[in-house]
Amino acid sequence: MWAAGPVKVRVCLAAISVTLRRCLKLGAAMAKSKFDFAEKHNFTKPNDSRALHLMTKCAQTVMEELEDIVIAYGQSDEYSFVFKRKSNWFKRRASKFMTHVVSQFASSYVFYWRDYFEDQPLLYPPGFDGRVVVYPSNQTLKDYLSWRQADCHINNLYNTVFWALVQQSGLTPIQAQERLQGTLTADKNEILFSEFNINYNNEPLMYRKGTVLIWQKVDEVTTKEVRLPAEMEGKKMVVTRTRTKAVPLHCDIIGDAFWKEHPEILDEDS
Repeated sequence: MWAAGPVKVRVCLAAISVTLRRCLKLGAAMAKSKFDFAEKHNFTKPNDSRALHLMTKCAQTVMEELEDIVIAYGQSDEYSFVFKRKSNWFKRRASKFMTHVVSQFASSYVFYWRDYFEDQPLLYPPGFDGRVVVYPSNQTLKDYLSWRQADCHINNLYNTVFWALVQQSGLTPIQAQERLQGTLTADKNEILFSEFNINYNNEPLMYRKGTVLIWQKVDEVTTKEVRLPAEMEGKKMVVTRTRTKAVPLHCDIIGDAFWKEHPEILDEDS
């Protein structure tokens, strides 16, 4: 079976999930409201790219620490991690998966904060909790990830319209909520286009699709100084190394194309 786990972040605009492919699912949530955290730290609405990139950096750190993770998916205030089906990390003890992922994610969030929020100090330390869920099959796992991406689209479309009404039309949050009550996807798209000249399909993919992290080979180019025995001065040489890294993608994972392109993620022997 596969193991998977969702980790949610309460205090900040972040959440994590961990998933051992067809086995468990891990989740964590912050102790305080993510909305209060976003407000006090001046997050841009409806989306703050700094916060989203920080979340992805934390998720990459988790994947580098736990190399048995084969895919991670993040959107808004959450990240989900999927482990290899045959992973034997921590002897497959759910509590160990949960505490290790949550602690690594939380410490990374604090450690890398200044890299993304240069002018905004971290006012208080974020706290995370977690949970573990079992997924019995590849299809169940794909359904879970598809659900998270569909949720990303639904929430982001609503938030995009909501904040356009508040920030550009001058409606109060309550008035904007009443305006959108009972509206369908087509209605929201129409409001964006007709009233704000916004084509939702042109919004950044990171906001509409979320972020997928998978392992890919990447060429890294560095310059190093090489000194031969007979030479007094060294020569600078360009060196290219190929490394396997957790690479962020902003793509559709609901359809079959992604899974056909990356069959190793659901490989039964992994």
